[in-house]
Amino acid sequence: MTATAPQAREASGPPARGRFVTFEGGEGAGKSSQIAHLAERLRGRGLDVVVTREPGGSPGAECIRHVLLTGAAEVFGPLAEACLFAAARADHVDLTIRPALARGAWVLSDRFYDSSRVYQGDGGVAPQTLRLLEEVAVDEVRPDLTLLLDVPAEIGLARAGSRRGGGDADRFEKEDVGVHERRRRAFLAIAAEEPWRFAVIDATAAPAEVAETIWRTVGHRLGLPAAVEAE
Repeated sequence: MTATAPQAREASGPPARGRFVTFEGGEGAGKSSQIAHLAERLRGRGLDVVVTREPGGSPGAECIRHVLLTGAAEVFGPLAEACLFAAARADHVDLTIRPALARGAWVLSDRFYDSSRVYQGDGGVAPQTLRLLEEVAVDEVRPDLTLLLDVPAEIGLARAGSRRGGGDADRFEKEDVGVHERRRRAFLAIAAEEPWRFAVIDATAAPAEVAETIWRTVGHRLGLPAAVEAE
């Protein structure tokens, strides 16, 4: 007798773990739009794709996002902000990322723990403290690939301002260009330390060119269905 679909799935065992891709970079690097492009192409190949963000990505984490980005937590200092980011990340991992990976989905996240290493590290929180908070928040859930969209701070801030229109800059966008350029260098330093996980993408190119570079990089580093590789 031919096995039914559920029987066939049971016979083949649980689904393979999904893939976890994080996007990092400074303000105005184009992370959100490039995540949308990649998600569309992956879904077009029949893959289950979850698009998420930090801070946020789960109900509790979205509440913390509001506190962080409005600057309400700034008065408590960098360490308190780092703890709030870690709390949001723990909720995000537990409720969104880990379940999606367990069912075999591809998870694309706009920022993850590298942003805490850069932003809260730049604020003066000791690296060992940030690593401890990271361990508590994510446990074994680590990115398979991190795409660093690199753009000079002046260009990124101009893009962010254009996107924002007449709206107010958030807690992190409002800082001066020197701070943003320092953070850019910090991202690049982390990428140089972990080349097996990072791919640095020149985000000054046209958006379509950046999207194609990302697509080729993901296919090369993580592997994709044969139909995609033959494209």
